[in-house]
Amino acid sequence: MMHTTTDWNESAGLRVRLAYAGTQLRDSIFAELPAHYQITSNDTVKQLDDYLAEQSILSMPDIVVAEVDDAGETMKFVERIKKNGLFKQMLIVLVSAKVDPELKKQAIKLKVNDLYSMPINLGHLRERLNFLVNFKLIKPTLAELSEKVDTTYKLPPGKRAMDIFFSGMALLMLSPVFLVVALAIKFGSKGPIIYKSKRVGTGYHVFDFYKFRSMRSDADQLLAKMAIENNQYAVEETGAKAASFVKIKNDPRITKLGAFLRSSSIDELPQFFNILKGDMSIVGNRPLPVYEAEMLTSNEWAMRFLGPAGLTGLWQVTKRGKDDMSERERKKLDNFYAQNYSILLDLKIIFSTIPALFQKEKV
Repeated sequence: MMHTTTDWNESAGLRVRLAYAGTQLRDSIFAELPAHYQITSNDTVKQLDDYLAEQSILSMPDIVVAEVDDAGETMKFVERIKKNGLFKQMLIVLVSAKVDPELKKQAIKLKVNDLYSMPINLGHLRERLNFLVNFKLIKPTLAELSEKVDTTYKLPPGKRAMDIFFSGMALLMLSPVFLVVALAIKFGSKGPIIYKSKRVGTGYHVFDFYKFRSMRSDADQLLAKMAIENNQYAVEETGAKAASFVKIKNDPRITKLGAFLRSSSIDELPQFFNILKGDMSIVGNRPLPVYEAEMLTSNEWAMRFLGPAGLTGLWQVTKRGKDDMSERERKKLDNFYAQNYSILLDLKIIFSTIPALFQKEKV
């Protein structure tokens, strides 16, 4: 079958163009897709490649779903189209008949939107595609999304006043600690004193996130491999995609001084500057690294961005340091706070944070 097209429910207000490559999983996946999907089916990625070559920027599919083959042609296809600016806004989801850690590494490196392995939870796949349509297609990058999405969230004046007071007092009282730590990092290992990374906070706002450096200078380059092999947030169901949060147990990238800074949470102190600037709040959901935020899997994930980003939160005071902590549990805590935060809840979390700092956690 050579890129035949099935137009389901053309009269629907929303139409999503999806191009599929493969035959092994096609029928079961097609049966789960919503009625407003316009599907183009191809037996191979070669046929899909030919089909895409015939499209204009106006007729290009919104999503490509491709079965991964043993010969590696699918991954070569993805690598090739990723280099073409015409496909910048096209979403790519891969499905595989087998679980292969090496395949996951390739998928992360190529920045595909998702990789599902058999046995595939078709309900999860359907939710994921719907999420991509509802959110990712609004804007292709988080930076652009943060400029356009109306989250209806505004920081209450009382909460902002509390943030300014606590962060200002903390910076004033802890200035000697800042000086000692800065000197220890400077003379302890090569690299900058302050580590800056892009984080995604309230309403998909992307900002520079500050921490005292606790890792080797090449830590970021080692992350892709370790995110597969040492991630604490293990996949909860066979066939589900890789975990969206990344936490490394006994992380070898951490310096000796960095281990102390982390265990004492001193490495977090520069975030008081983020709070004073208004990027974050004292209490809220932890802002995510961009590589984690880009792996959102359903509308449930988006809920956490509709509340304030924070230095501490429900996750830190209830689950941090526990070996049985799961990705789903953290999601529930983040969503609960986004829907129920208040000054009273914030005060309870603040007073519970100090004991949580002394939990033994090497992640």
